[in-house]
Amino acid sequence: MPLTPLPTLPDEPKKDGPEDDVHLTLMQHLEDLRRRLKWALLWIVIGFLVCYHWAKDLFHVLMRPVLASLPEGEKALHFSSSIEPFMIYLKVGLYAGLFVAIPAVLYQVWAFVAPGMYHREQRAIVPFVVSSSLMFLIGSAFCYFVILPPAFHFLIVEAAGPDIKPVLMMSDQLGLVLTLLVAFGIVFEIPLVLTSLSMLDIVNWRWLAKYRRHAIVVNVIIAAIVTPTGDPFNLALMAVPMILCYELGILGARLFAKKKN
Repeated sequence: MPLTPLPTLPDEPKKDGPEDDVHLTLMQHLEDLRRRLKWALLWIVIGFLVCYHWAKDLFHVLMRPVLASLPEGEKALHFSSSIEPFMIYLKVGLYAGLFVAIPAVLYQVWAFVAPGMYHREQRAIVPFVVSSSLMFLIGSAFCYFVILPPAFHFLIVEAAGPDIKPVLMMSDQLGLVLTLLVAFGIVFEIPLVLTSLSMLDIVNWRWLAKYRRHAIVVNVIIAAIVTPTGDPFNLALMAVPMILCYELGILGARLFAKKKN
């Protein structure tokens, strides 16, 4: 009597998701987030301890655009309390440590979102960390070399007038410079942020292109708020890079969008 073959079960349909998709509970997600934040904070502290040794030199480097705009014979900054210089150098060391720790911090951010990605997307961690750090530094350098010199010249020389002598305080000038450096560093991260959101399938390039005109208006408004001067030249110096970064984000979202089965 011939044997009849056993019926074969149909293959289980593949789910559209990461190859090693692991469903975590809310508490597990929070625990992972706490661990990532702890490591990011540790790297910032290490960066601060390393950079504080050169805090005075770094402060004078940051203040070069300000001092260059002051009249000859008055190129000096002032402080109003005995503890102010010490606190200023602590602040400089903290911000410098943050700059140094950016690659490690971005790595922790990527490691937190990587489990929701495919293997081919997880392999992009090194390019992501390198490009994110590089874009942040490029944005800050653009601000330091291109934005700050004309901005302080306008504020100190042109806006004040020839008969008014400035008495600039260390804390005020440092706060303004650091705010602008960080703001431009964040602005230059826009292409990577939009590309990452597209890889996570949160947005797509068609949606970004559809709202391009709205993004231009928002970018100009943000540039008007952040830019320390009110003249159109300095406003354009910040608004144009923001718009270009948005366009690069659309391009990156189109090239690296998540591929669906």
